[in-house]
Amino acid sequence: MSGFDLSAILRNPDYVAMLLQGVEMTFVIYICSWFLAMTLAILLFALRVSPLRIGEPIVKAYVSYHRNVPTLVQLMFWYFGIYTLMPQGVTDWLADHNAEAIFAIIGLGLCQAAYFSEDLRSGLRSVSPGQMEAAKALGHGYISAMRFVIMPQGVRNALPPLINHSVSLFKNSSLAIVVGASELTHAVKEIDNVSFRTFEIYLIGTVIYLFFSLIIMAFGAYISQRSDPLRKARA
Repeated sequence: MSGFDLSAILRNPDYVAMLLQGVEMTFVIYICSWFLAMTLAILLFALRVSPLRIGEPIVKAYVSYHRNVPTLVQLMFWYFGIYTLMPQGVTDWLADHNAEAIFAIIGLGLCQAAYFSEDLRSGLRSVSPGQMEAAKALGHGYISAMRFVIMPQGVRNALPPLINHSVSLFKNSSLAIVVGASELTHAVKEIDNVSFRTFEIYLIGTVIYLFFSLIIMAFGAYISQRSDPLRKARA
C-alpha cells in the first residue's frame, strides 16, 4: 500500500464510525473529569482558606503529590492497582459499566483538581486586601464579603490559568488509552492496525484534537471577555 490517500479513511463508514465513537468517549471522559476536578478543587480551596489549621498541610500534600507524579502513572495506579484491590462484586459491576473510562475519569479528575485549586488560590491572592476592608466598611461580614466581593474577582483573575488547564485536561484525556478506554487515540490506533494508513489516520487524529482544543480556548476567551468589568463599562 503506497501513496497518500485520506479518502481511504474518510470514505470508509466503519472507520468514520470508530472515530465518532472515539470523539464521543473523549468528551465523556473530559467533561466528567472536568466537573470532578472543579468540584474537588473548590472543596480543596475552601479547606485551605478555612480557619482549620489542619486544612493547609492536607491540601499542600494533595497538591504536591498530584503535581509531581506523572498523570500517566496515576492512571495506571488507579486501574492496575486500586481496581485489583476492590471487592469482587465491585469489580464485576465496574467491568459491566466501562471500568476503563470510569478510572480514567477518576485519575484525571483527581490530578487536575490540584491544578484547578492552585489556580483558584492564585486568583484569590491577586485580589487587593483593601477589597475586604472596603466590603466590611460597607457592612458585609466575612462570608458575605467573600461571596459578593472577593470571590467574583478571584475567579475572574483565575480564568486564564483555568482555561489553560482545561485545554490540558482535554489533551490529557488521550492518556486514557493506557487503561484501555476507547477514546479518540484508541480509535486512531485501532484504525491504523487494520488500515495500515498510519500517516493518514494520525493526521486526522491530530486535526481533531487541534480543532476541539481551539474550540475550548475560544469558548474560554469568550467567557473571559464576558466577565471583564471594563468591557461591561465600555458597553
